[in-house]
Amino acid sequence: MARLPFLVRLHERLRLGLRGLEVERQRRHREFLLSQQQPDGGFRGREGDSDLYYSAFAVRALALLGEAPPTAWSRLSKYLREHDWRRLGVIDLLNWLSLAVAVQLAGGGDLLAAEAGDWRGEMLARLERLRRPDGGYAKSDPGAAGSTYHSFLVLLAYELLGDLPPRPNALIQFFYDRQRDDGGFVEIAPMRRSGVNPTAAAAAALDILGGLDDELRDDIRAFLLETRADDGGFPANARIPFSDGLSTFTGLLTAQDIGSPRILEINEVRALFEEQLEFPTGGFRAAVWDAQADVEYTFYGLGVLALLGTEAHQPGKPA
Repeated sequence: MARLPFLVRLHERLRLGLRGLEVERQRRHREFLLSQQQPDGGFRGREGDSDLYYSAFAVRALALLGEAPPTAWSRLSKYLREHDWRRLGVIDLLNWLSLAVAVQLAGGGDLLAAEAGDWRGEMLARLERLRRPDGGYAKSDPGAAGSTYHSFLVLLAYELLGDLPPRPNALIQFFYDRQRDDGGFVEIAPMRRSGVNPTAAAAAALDILGGLDDELRDDIRAFLLETRADDGGFPANARIPFSDGLSTFTGLLTAQDIGSPRILEINEVRALFEEQLEFPTGGFRAAVWDAQADVEYTFYGLGVLALLGTEAHQPGKPA
């Protein structure tokens, strides 16, 4: 039996991991997220206006916490209907698609029900126009080469549409070619120093495609061990001395998925997020240098707490 899409499996995993979060903390974070919804129904980004990218993170975080009012979903549905998915780039197309699925699951209606013709085929064709000779997918139509992150996003979009990209072996080879001697992966071919986030994207993509073997798991494990920051989490790369919410979430998720959940010290990670990145009024900031919370890093903050709450991170479990 085929596995559920990555985003669906991740949501259920995080939702279960958050079951032990105190009700009052859940309420504060829920109220923060809802406070970021704008009059047009979208959720605000760092620039202040509604944004599909930030809306996707807000909705994912609200879905983890539960108990969002029906009006939030109906307003979001209206916001999404104002966007023509045919005009969106790959990131926004994935965000729009994942938001449409979330709205439908919340009882807000099927945003694609009125679409005429083969909209699914049209969506897949849009994605496939981003395919490049190197086997990966570029950020936009004029992109000269494939991107690790955008290839991962396209793969997630294919999954949500019930399919996998054509020539999967070429895509697997594309990810293999982005690995470097330190065991991690880079975002684009000319880069020499691996990063936590492209490594996480490549590891998840290769797992979906069936290209993640034990040797690669060992390589990624070694890279993550060398990249840990002294403050308890993961930085974007080994040259950065402090952790951030995104890198710690993706690195911790990857560590669990390769069978090495104890790469980070649990109490240090928890202290970093609960004492330094979590706001007492709700929301999380990106890192210690950040002055404000936003919906994206609130999702990552809740995600880290959820991963710490999963079985693999309970005392006595093997690394």
